[in-house]
Amino acid sequence: MKMLLLSSKPGTELASLAQKPIHEKKAYVYAEVVKKLNSSRERGLPFMPAISFKGAYESLGIDLTHGKSVNMQKLWQLIQAMTGEDSAVQQGVSKRMSLVIGARRHLECGHEKHIMDTIQSHPTQAALGGSVGNLQRIRAFLRIRLRDNGILNFDSGDACRQPPFDTTWQQIYFCLRSGYYEEARKIVQSSRSSQQQFAPLKLLRLGDRLGQTTYDKKKLLLYTIISGSRRQIDRILRDFSTLFNTIEDFLWFKLSCIRDVASGSSSVVFNDGLVPYSLYDLQAYLNKFEPSYYTKNGKDPLVYPYVLLLSIQLLPAIMHMSTEAGDEGFNIDAVHMAISLVDHSVLSEGSGTGHKLSVMDANAEASSMIRQYGSMYLHHGDLQMTLEYYAQAAIAVGGGQLAWSGRSNVDQQRQRNLMLKQLLTEILLREGGINFMLGGRGSAAHQCQEAGLYDKCIEIQKRVGAYSAALETINKCLSEAICSLIRGRSDGESRTAGLILSANDILESYKYYSEVGIQERDRVMKQETILRELESILSIHKLARLGNHLDALREVVKLPFLHLDPRLSDTNPDEFQRASSYFQTCVPDLLKVVLTCLDNVPDTDGSIRAMRSKIARFLASNTHQNWPRDLYEKVARSF
Repeated sequence: MKMLLLSSKPGTELASLAQKPIHEKKAYVYAEVVKKLNSSRERGLPFMPAISFKGAYESLGIDLTHGKSVNMQKLWQLIQAMTGEDSAVQQGVSKRMSLVIGARRHLECGHEKHIMDTIQSHPTQAALGGSVGNLQRIRAFLRIRLRDNGILNFDSGDACRQPPFDTTWQQIYFCLRSGYYEEARKIVQSSRSSQQQFAPLKLLRLGDRLGQTTYDKKKLLLYTIISGSRRQIDRILRDFSTLFNTIEDFLWFKLSCIRDVASGSSSVVFNDGLVPYSLYDLQAYLNKFEPSYYTKNGKDPLVYPYVLLLSIQLLPAIMHMSTEAGDEGFNIDAVHMAISLVDHSVLSEGSGTGHKLSVMDANAEASSMIRQYGSMYLHHGDLQMTLEYYAQAAIAVGGGQLAWSGRSNVDQQRQRNLMLKQLLTEILLREGGINFMLGGRGSAAHQCQEAGLYDKCIEIQKRVGAYSAALETINKCLSEAICSLIRGRSDGESRTAGLILSANDILESYKYYSEVGIQERDRVMKQETILRELESILSIHKLARLGNHLDALREVVKLPFLHLDPRLSDTNPDEFQRASSYFQTCVPDLLKVVLTCLDNVPDTDGSIRAMRSKIARFLASNTHQNWPRDLYEKVARSF
């Protein structure tokens, strides 16, 4: 894969970008968008990747049409429309049908531009005048298109006299073809020739007229679209092989016929017994032809991925482009198309026929592609851009935009964390990787912590002198390890011992670190206090497990915040709120152990019962904690 060798530092070699090959130009401007995308998602700000990538591409001023019908600008416009970045997302339809609607509207926008270009090329025949309404544009276009048919009905002065040429169905068709739905509806309501009901069954009765050249083909197309019948669509295409002038017209017709049914389903039927036309039917039809059929043997290379995208075969389109290793850098475009589609969580909706991929499989394909692209930056020593693309590779398997806010499902979050662990480790092991990941403020440590790489996080925090942060990370892990140990995790003891050893090592190093401010010193002391409290809880669990119940109870009464010593009076019940969250997390399991110890120690002086009463009062004052129900039941049984 050809890559950009420019530095990712702002302003570096920007002046020389104009002299670079096309693939390097693309890589540079796309990389800037990826950085902005990551920054926006991290801060929860809105960002539209397809619009931004399109803008980046257009900023290069690349004109590679040279007789080609499809360029990258058109592909970006299509993705922008499919993902709803240029319009409001339609409610009440499936995600897949929303993509179909977006693809259809993209074609309608293209036809609207074609109409305007035609009018501007034939201003006299169009006779548009000062009119700027959509319907006026359609009629101006028809004056040009139907110039050999004499006076058209909307130009006839006498509304009562039969017009020389009725354009009702032409007007309706071209209004719909250009996305002017409201204008089409008004024509239907106001025209005498369109007052008939659009009934699918009536279309079947017109079968004997399909061969008549006098039958209005636009009327026939409209009937077919409204019917949505698979049989009728196949029939009209068989009988009228030259019905469409362009592949865009053909695909618009097909997309307009699609009904929102499950892929490959043949069991769904309309009330009148007709089988609806589905997206699966369209994909199966288009895939009968080889890629060379669409690209004219490679002369128009982007037509095939364009057709795949229009038929919602998103992953096949990207995979096809990723294999194009020409000077145009289509493989680089493919990576960023994948990023855009994954961000919107729609890539898995477009695996295409014959690609039985799950959501995770489709996203994993994209993730692999993005990761490979990012590794090229790693190969060239650009760790910053490696990190940007590696973040996107992890997000791809994590559910796209939802992964940034933690709203993806559990499996996706697990996949994201696993991917982050692998990719961040790659960077850390690279020469200069640790220094890069340390960062000025230890931001990389935070990223490691988010990915669950706590050991690496602690090591990074220790190296940058953030001792209090390292101790806090250890306390968090120790608190979780204690809870896991109580619940029977086999490696709990070795995990807790390792964490305590690491904490003591940090405290020892801290003694000899002279560049410590007063605030950092206070934070270290606070975290050391929490560490010793957690150690005490751990020792109580060990004593209880060994059967030393009385010794365990003696250690319990020494713990702060709980005040379970039966010899002392009760204190302020709110004092427990001053305890660290790590200490509070361990308390429910600790109290269960204490109650077990109380059951195994004889009450010779009433102190055992007094201690049970203290526990009951403590729980009563902390009912808002939402602790386990079995803890309260255990207390009740102990009396």
